[in-house]
Amino acid sequence: MADIIHLLPDNIANQIAAGEVIQRPSSAVKELMENAIDAGATDIRVIIQDAGKALVQVTDNGSGMSATDAVRSFERHATSKILSIDDIFRIKTMGFRGEALASIAAVAEVVLKTKREEDQWGTTIEVANSSIIKNEPVATPKGTSIAMKNLFFNVPARRNFLKSNASEMRHIVDEFVRIALAFPEIFFSLSSGNQELFHLEKGSLKQRLVQVLGNNYNARLIPVHENTDYLNIYGFAGKPDTAKKTRGDQYFFVNSRFIKSPYLNHAVMNAYQELIPADSFPAYTLFIDIDPAQLDVNVHPTKQEIKFEDEKIVYAFVQAAVKHALAQFSITPALDFELDASIQRLDAVSKPFTSKDRTAATDSPLYHTFSRQHQAHKVEKSELKDWKSFFTPPGEASPSGAPYGPASMQSGAPAVEEPFRPLTQSLIQPEETALSAALLPESASHYLQLLNTYILVAHAGGLFLIHQQAAHERVLYEKFEASLKGKALASQRCLFPSVLSLSPADSVLLDTLVPDLAQLGYLIEPFGKDTFAIQGTPADLETGTEKRVIEQVLEQFKHATGSLQITPREKLIRSLSRQQAIKGGTPLSTEEMQHLTLALMECRTPNVSPFGQPIYAVLDQPSLERLFG
Repeated sequence: MADIIHLLPDNIANQIAAGEVIQRPSSAVKELMENAIDAGATDIRVIIQDAGKALVQVTDNGSGMSATDAVRSFERHATSKILSIDDIFRIKTMGFRGEALASIAAVAEVVLKTKREEDQWGTTIEVANSSIIKNEPVATPKGTSIAMKNLFFNVPARRNFLKSNASEMRHIVDEFVRIALAFPEIFFSLSSGNQELFHLEKGSLKQRLVQVLGNNYNARLIPVHENTDYLNIYGFAGKPDTAKKTRGDQYFFVNSRFIKSPYLNHAVMNAYQELIPADSFPAYTLFIDIDPAQLDVNVHPTKQEIKFEDEKIVYAFVQAAVKHALAQFSITPALDFELDASIQRLDAVSKPFTSKDRTAATDSPLYHTFSRQHQAHKVEKSELKDWKSFFTPPGEASPSGAPYGPASMQSGAPAVEEPFRPLTQSLIQPEETALSAALLPESASHYLQLLNTYILVAHAGGLFLIHQQAAHERVLYEKFEASLKGKALASQRCLFPSVLSLSPADSVLLDTLVPDLAQLGYLIEPFGKDTFAIQGTPADLETGTEKRVIEQVLEQFKHATGSLQITPREKLIRSLSRQQAIKGGTPLSTEEMQHLTLALMECRTPNVSPFGQPIYAVLDQPSLERLFG
């Protein structure tokens, strides 16, 4: 029998490695930008065509490579950043992967131009399918330019798995922003097609943050700075009023490398406790400088997850640093020691405390109780003879002198324990009593709002309990869904258009959503760089809320997660339905409750919200009888 184990050819081995290193165009952007930074570049320019599928080009003014190094850089396990095994545990560079260029060359056509300052001529190399097809001298400026063309041209299945151009472009912008924030001392630019999306001049960290996140952050950032023997923490945290309903502008960097850490995010959230609502998320950009020996950056292929040797101490330092910054800038609540003028005019303050008053105060039994026992909670029972009067309504006497209240509190009455009945069957929904228009009562007296959140509908068979926000989300969702497939929703022109100033990343996203938003009644037009004017809104939208709705839709759209892959249109109408739905805590008139309930009955799926939450529960006669035994 012939031997069956053999070595893979280099081009196949490289494609296997590429599956881990180059998952989409943004992966190549990240690898090439990190290599440029490690080369000492102070000017890095990224050019994108067709969301990276046609071209990803990164040009820098770094140290460049010799002709020999240029060829060797495309070989597997080739790197200038690791010499011994100890270096792996003390990583100080950005890109240390030895397969980056080899992996890119395995799934794309690559053109490399590079030149060192001391060389007269540079080198150009063209690689396709892991094979060098051109290698010759070339006149080129100092630095390196790498162009990756036709990504996955030789792996059609991988190319088919790429998302829409808008989605892939968002991933590229995310990677670009993360690297640009970490190195404010370097000039960065990002161009897509003929449009420059980012032009980030060198400057301070705050200047870079404002350039990337938008001018609205200029006066809303608090500096964070703590130095310890174990680690240093610095950066900026947003004031509480920058908190959003979704996780937005939150960045953690460890040794200038972007990381994702729910654990450290929890530390920051704890620092903001009681300053922002529980369902809001603050903005922050925090850097941690720590000895590389105290962490492991090799626990994840993309190096975005790391492991600290002592996570608890890092958590404590991060929380303390943010709390200290908030307190230092008077963000945390403080006591007001200034007395109100009306208090100053009270007799107890304005009139002198005479010896007669002093004698009357010191002779009182209550004074002796506190001074003798030294315990504020120990009060003589004799001074509370009239405590029962607190339980008697004004103008009434309790029968037989007994106080109003539970029997167990009445004098001499023993407590009676009632048997405990668990409410396990309180909210059931039998199929035979499913919510339908035929069961809805016409009389307004059958509709009741509970806690300004739930609609209680009484009918012949029992009760319907409807969550008003979930119900309205379902109604709006199906209306939006129908409008995207057919006739656009009616829109009314704004007398005074609202102007939206966005970060470049959000501007790219909104630009891709404008056609679908127009179909849903929002007329939005470009109004300068990273600025849009809202010229029209849906006819039933509350005036003045359009700007907030669009901003929160962008946030939810960016950070929508789920186990199922949903289309951008689906994300959009889900986000809009949540933003425009009436919220829990909103009082409704009887007519509004009737209208909403009837509209819910006309939906295709009236029992579940667009986010998978139950909309109503049914309490029929058998379930009500079980509640009371």
